[in-house]
Amino acid sequence: MSIIDAATTFLMLRRIDRINAVLENPIKAQEEQLAKLLPALARTEYGRAHGLAQAKTYNDLRTNLPIRPYEEFMPYIQRAMRGERDILWPGRTRLFSKSSGTTDGRSKFIPVTEESLSNNHYMGGKDMITLYLHNRPDRPVLDGKNLAVGGSLERNTLQPDSYIGDVSALIMNNLPLWAQRMRSPKLETAILPNWEEKLERIAKEASSEDITTLSGVPTWMLLLLEKVLEINNATDLRQVWPNLDGFIHGAVSFAPYRHVFSKFVQGAPLHTMEVYNASEGYFAQQDQASGPEGEMALMPDYGIFYEFIPTSSYRCGGEDAIPLAEVVTGVDYAMVITTNGGLWRYLIGDTVRFTSTAPYRLIISGRTKHFINAFGEEVVVENAEQAIAFASQALGVAVRNYTVAPVFMGGNSQACHEWLVEFESTPPTSPDTFIELIDKKLREVNSDYDAKRAGNLALKLPELHIVPTGTFYAWLESRGKLGGQNKVPRLSNSREYVEQILAFTSQNA
Repeated sequence: MSIIDAATTFLMLRRIDRINAVLENPIKAQEEQLAKLLPALARTEYGRAHGLAQAKTYNDLRTNLPIRPYEEFMPYIQRAMRGERDILWPGRTRLFSKSSGTTDGRSKFIPVTEESLSNNHYMGGKDMITLYLHNRPDRPVLDGKNLAVGGSLERNTLQPDSYIGDVSALIMNNLPLWAQRMRSPKLETAILPNWEEKLERIAKEASSEDITTLSGVPTWMLLLLEKVLEINNATDLRQVWPNLDGFIHGAVSFAPYRHVFSKFVQGAPLHTMEVYNASEGYFAQQDQASGPEGEMALMPDYGIFYEFIPTSSYRCGGEDAIPLAEVVTGVDYAMVITTNGGLWRYLIGDTVRFTSTAPYRLIISGRTKHFINAFGEEVVVENAEQAIAFASQALGVAVRNYTVAPVFMGGNSQACHEWLVEFESTPPTSPDTFIELIDKKLREVNSDYDAKRAGNLALKLPELHIVPTGTFYAWLESRGKLGGQNKVPRLSNSREYVEQILAFTSQNA
């Protein structure tokens, strides 16, 4: 290990005491974050417009400021993008993360302030390295480099010295030198706008590096790793990178992809670490070397104040948010954030469920808009991920992508769910068994679904529609939605996405 790498490891591991301290005292940390955020809010047009020029308490915030989704922030964000000062955050905001989240046509532009870049995204990244090193003391991962798949970056033409891009590209473009030397590929390659050219160049550059860790969205990392194996005429990633140790992942559940990634490495399996970061902020990360799938510690000192709305209330039109101190385990909550990026009581669109309150650990259970409840079955993304993982493991197949929608009753047809599934290479030899296993797992984990399936009265067995390998990628490309920030909706209460993909498949058959 070089002197620089040894020094970096030493400094990173010194952070573990701070991490443990805030995880042991999360409510104090949240109070401190709010105490820092309220004076900033008072100096903004948004705060003054809501009578919060003198706000000092949580009650001031909750009483005067409504909870809002992105659409209601958009006029303020557009003004900030034009260079107007003190709109959502004091001063001028020069960075904006472009995120479509899923595949609807309109992009979102999330403000990224100097404070959120430094005290949220970078702080989360440094703690990520610390926790990885802490949980892998026998692996000198900093001897090599981290391979990251980033997004694109462009100038914001509405104001000078301002940029728009995927949050990963904004982070990479502003990394300090010590962090730049720890990553691959070169910055100019990482932020290329053409996704296919980017994958090709990343694969070639990284093949000659000593890669010890990977980081990115599983769906897009999968494409890159296949390219690396192809370029090197290899069947095992460790033929290319002998010291490859782990994969740091986020954005989508890793459970359906675990089987796929296991085929890429022989010998010791990749150590995996899940993180919960988005354009709006860095929220949580896996703090234990092992634990339940998808469980992460909420990080309470990253410049974000959290509130939560029980989804049972939210879906009935209620907005009775509670602070972190009042959450309980086992309940699904819509997450609301107040951030040092200038988002105030912002409804991010994710739902989470706490598995522990000492410390606060959670799983991402779904999206406020992405679930199926067409027949009272209340199927959420977590249920679907569990079912896909169960069926894939049982039959030894790998699912690359999928989406699910209801089939509405009409004429002589009975209601059910339709699963569009793209397999990694070879679909199961018995598709009927695959969908039966999906159904079996859903009935185990969701009592509402089980009740609707009883006796085939309300819902019959789901239908499986296998689409050719590469379909979802090609469909996203046709919509100009390639890249790590774009995701296919797993569940939808309408047939919009299913019909689009089926039509695309038919046209390109």
